[in-house]
Amino acid sequence: MRDEYDFKHAKRAYEVPHLAKLQAENNKTRITICLDNDILANFKERAAQGGKGYQTLINETLRANLKEETPLTAETLRKILHEELANVKNSNERYI
Repeated sequence: MRDEYDFKHAKRAYEVPHLAKLQAENNKTRITICLDNDILANFKERAAQGGKGYQTLINETLRANLKEETPLTAETLRKILHEELANVKNSNERYI
Protein backbone atom coordinates (compact mmCIF):
# COMPACT_ATOMS: atom_id res chain seq x y z
CA MET A 1 0.00 0.00 0.00
CA ARG A 2 1.29 3.47 -0.83
CA ASP A 3 2.11 6.01 1.86
CA GLU A 4 0.23 8.76 0.01
CA TYR A 5 -2.70 8.78 -2.35
CA ASP A 6 -3.77 11.55 -4.69
CA PHE A 7 -7.50 12.32 -4.38
CA LYS A 8 -7.45 15.53 -6.45
CA HIS A 9 -9.65 13.95 -9.10
CA ALA A 10 -11.83 11.86 -6.79
CA LYS A 11 -15.59 12.13 -7.16
CA ARG A 12 -18.22 12.48 -4.47
CA ALA A 13 -20.70 9.63 -4.06
CA TYR A 14 -23.52 11.69 -5.60
CA GLU A 15 -21.37 12.14 -8.74
CA VAL A 16 -21.07 8.37 -9.28
CA PRO A 17 -24.40 7.11 -10.69
CA HIS A 18 -24.58 3.72 -8.92
CA LEU A 19 -23.56 5.25 -5.58
CA ALA A 20 -26.04 8.10 -5.99
CA LYS A 21 -28.75 5.52 -6.71
CA LEU A 22 -27.87 3.58 -3.55
CA GLN A 23 -28.06 6.73 -1.45
CA ALA A 24 -31.43 7.64 -2.96
CA GLU A 25 -32.82 4.16 -2.31
CA ASN A 26 -31.71 4.19 1.32
CA ASN A 27 -33.21 7.64 1.88
CA LYS A 28 -30.13 8.53 3.91
CA THR A 29 -27.36 11.05 3.53
CA ARG A 30 -23.81 10.53 4.73
CA ILE A 31 -22.62 13.41 6.91
CA THR A 32 -19.80 14.19 9.30
CA ILE A 33 -20.89 15.20 12.78
CA CYS A 34 -18.97 15.97 15.97
CA LEU A 35 -20.44 14.54 19.17
CA ASP A 36 -19.16 14.66 22.72
CA ASN A 37 -17.16 11.54 23.59
CA ASP A 38 -19.45 10.61 26.49
CA ILE A 39 -22.54 10.87 24.27
CA LEU A 40 -21.00 8.65 21.62
CA ALA A 41 -19.81 6.14 24.23
CA ASN A 42 -23.32 6.00 25.69
CA PHE A 43 -24.91 5.29 22.31
CA LYS A 44 -22.31 2.64 21.52
CA GLU A 45 -22.92 0.97 24.87
CA ARG A 46 -26.69 1.01 24.37
CA ALA A 47 -26.22 -0.32 20.84
CA ALA A 48 -24.12 -3.25 22.08
CA GLN A 49 -26.79 -4.11 24.66
CA GLY A 50 -29.72 -3.73 22.30
CA GLY A 51 -28.29 -5.36 19.20
CA LYS A 52 -28.68 -2.27 17.01
CA GLY A 53 -26.08 -0.02 15.48
CA TYR A 54 -25.21 3.14 17.39
CA GLN A 55 -25.92 5.29 14.35
CA THR A 56 -29.39 3.75 14.12
CA LEU A 57 -30.00 4.60 17.79
CA ILE A 58 -28.86 8.19 17.26
CA ASN A 59 -31.20 8.48 14.26
CA GLU A 60 -34.13 7.00 16.23
CA THR A 61 -33.46 9.41 19.11
CA LEU A 62 -33.42 12.41 16.78
CA ARG A 63 -36.63 11.24 15.09
CA ALA A 64 -38.41 10.76 18.44
CA ASN A 65 -37.33 14.23 19.52
CA LEU A 66 -38.81 15.74 16.37
CA LYS A 67 -42.14 13.99 16.97
CA GLU A 68 -42.32 15.24 20.56
CA GLU A 69 -42.05 18.84 19.51
CA THR A 70 -45.35 20.51 20.30
CA PRO A 71 -46.31 23.61 18.37
CA LEU A 72 -46.99 26.68 20.50
CA THR A 73 -50.70 27.40 20.31
CA ALA A 74 -52.67 30.22 21.91
CA GLU A 75 -54.13 27.72 24.38
CA THR A 76 -50.69 26.42 25.39
CA LEU A 77 -49.39 29.97 25.76
CA ARG A 78 -52.37 30.92 27.98
CA LYS A 79 -51.70 27.88 30.18
CA ILE A 80 -48.00 28.73 30.54
CA LEU A 81 -48.75 32.38 31.33
CA HIS A 82 -51.41 31.38 33.87
CA GLU A 83 -48.94 29.07 35.65
CA GLU A 84 -46.18 31.68 35.64
CA LEU A 85 -48.48 34.41 36.95
CA ALA A 86 -49.62 32.07 39.73
CA ASN A 87 -45.97 31.43 40.62
CA VAL A 88 -45.25 35.16 40.74
CA LYS A 89 -48.35 35.78 42.86
CA ASN A 90 -47.35 33.01 45.29
CA SER A 91 -43.79 34.29 45.61
CA ASN A 92 -45.05 37.86 46.23
CA GLU A 93 -47.41 36.64 48.95
CA ARG A 94 -44.48 35.20 50.85
CA TYR A 95 -43.03 38.69 51.30
CA ILE A 96 -46.25 40.34 52.55
